[in-house]
Amino acid sequence: MSALPGRVAGLLAGRATDASYAAGWALVRALPEGTARALFEAGADLAHRRGGKGVARLRSNLARVVGTDGTELDALTRDALRSYARYWREVFRLPVTPRQVLLDGMLALHEDRMRAAVKSGRGVVFALPHTGNWDQAGAWFVANGVPFTTVAERLEPASLYDRFVAFRESLGMEVLPLTGGDRPAYDVLVERLEAGRALCLLADRDLTPRGVDVTFFGATARMPAGPASLALRTGAALVPVHLAFRPDGWQVEFFEEVPASDVPTMTQAMADAFADGIARYPADWHMLQRLWLDDLAPNDPRKAPQP
Repeated sequence: MSALPGRVAGLLAGRATDASYAAGWALVRALPEGTARALFEAGADLAHRRGGKGVARLRSNLARVVGTDGTELDALTRDALRSYARYWREVFRLPVTPRQVLLDGMLALHEDRMRAAVKSGRGVVFALPHTGNWDQAGAWFVANGVPFTTVAERLEPASLYDRFVAFRESLGMEVLPLTGGDRPAYDVLVERLEAGRALCLLADRDLTPRGVDVTFFGATARMPAGPASLALRTGAALVPVHLAFRPDGWQVEFFEEVPASDVPTMTQAMADAFADGIARYPADWHMLQRLWLDDLAPNDPRKAPQP
């Protein structure tokens, strides 16, 4: 039998992906909490045993944080996969998680820094890495009376992207598309900050060649210029944030506001804050993609020298 034409095969694969996420949302909400936890942890352990490119990349990234000791690194990789599985399990259950559970389950470290930045009226950019459960933290922000705007990378198929946007908007977030919106996302973010509002931006991985080179765990990585650029343009506060899991809940830590200077210096300060949190909670860093420049393929456009 001949292969399906690429376009048709891609469409069917996209529909299958969207359907699988829809089924996951419905199924996991219906399962008892203990059953869902055991199921997702078993899936993480199976992924760890089977390996694969994503698991190998996660292991390689974690080696930058803790070193290459085989036994320790293997256990950490397993724990990181369990943490990532917990993220998805909680995301699927988040729409039916009571507001009080979100509030009572969060340990907020240096919450006064967050409150001061919000109350200043200057606008605030909360920049965070892919750690812990950023969707849960977003719901916690909203439940604490801190609505915010964020940006989402477009997913394929479009129906899957729409599903995630609807999910996040149902939690009280304003979600802008990274590309293809009615207006450039950057311009809208500037307006939000000038109105004294808050942004939450994932900022430990740049998807373009236009990022800022930073030293991150001893090697050069590239992180987005947006958080620092937005803060400088509008006078908003730039506050790095780190998220982690606790056995019975979650943790959010607010770092000190990054002093205004220039984009490279401020981005490096943001990266240093991320590294501090990740070094203390490496299992909760869900980075399954290439991050450091010396890991990128030779023809990757992100490897091009910065102007």
